Amino acid sequence: MPRLTVDEMKKMREASKKEMSLREGDFRGKLIVHLGTCGIAAGAREIMDTFLDEFDKRAVTDIMFTSTGCAGLCSYEPMITVEIGNSPPVKYGKLTPEKAIKILDQHIIGGHLVKEFAIGMGSERVG
Repeated sequence: MPRLTVDEMKKMREASKKEMSLREGDFRGKLIVHLGTCGIAAGAREIMDTFLDEFDKRAVTDIMFTSTGCAGLCSYEPMITVEIGNSPPVKYGKLTPEKAIKILDQHIIGGHLVKEFAIGMGSERVG
């Protein structure tokens, strides 16, 4: 195995710092896309791509974007969880790109729950 050079180690350290900064950054909220097998089969990657594109277009930088596995609600996939400030997390299900954009506009940016797509808040069901 070849030895690492000082420059390679510096690059690794910088990459690690950037990753830690993203994890520990000053975000006002978090968007979690559920990418378990069931979510992927139901179209979660398209939902993830929609959010990534919209975040880029709108220069959204104060929301942490991450993914996780199955949430155990396979019949509601594709699904996301939105956590804004100190409010309880909200799970949204049966998403389409159009629904994702509405959630971005109204909840993530606007701060208002989109009840018609919400399937749960905190540990409680909505509706």
